Amino acid sequence: MPALNRVQLIGRLGKEPDVRQTPSGSKVCSFSIAVDRRWRNRQGESKSATDWFNVEAWGRLGEICAQYLNKGRLVFIEGRLHTDRYEQEGATRYFTKVIANQMQMLDRKPEEEEPVTVEEEEEASSG
Repeated sequence: MPALNRVQLIGRLGKEPDVRQTPSGSKVCSFSIAVDRRWRNRQGESKSATDWFNVEAWGRLGEICAQYLNKGRLVFIEGRLHTDRYEQEGATRYFTKVIANQMQMLDRKPEEEEPVTVEEEEEASSG
């Protein structure tokens, strides 16, 4: 049976990326992005809401994200959804995040001429 787990997001970083190293030595960069939604209600009033997504980028892609991304930066992220499960105070908790396999910066800093696009094979240790 075919399966598909693919996510594409465009949003702004909510905080500076956080880089850490796993006990096995793999590097991972974590950050959150805010994606705005706008619509009109039945009365014609403009409404908006913001959805927040937690993102992880592993290996070389994570290193590039840590180097070039910062709070407020507009980015395109493509990846897959991954849900972790853990126990807390006797209750099972679920935490869903995006595991990035591609990142493209959509805004430019004055010193940059071209947007940077990065595509990375996800590592087996990222799951």
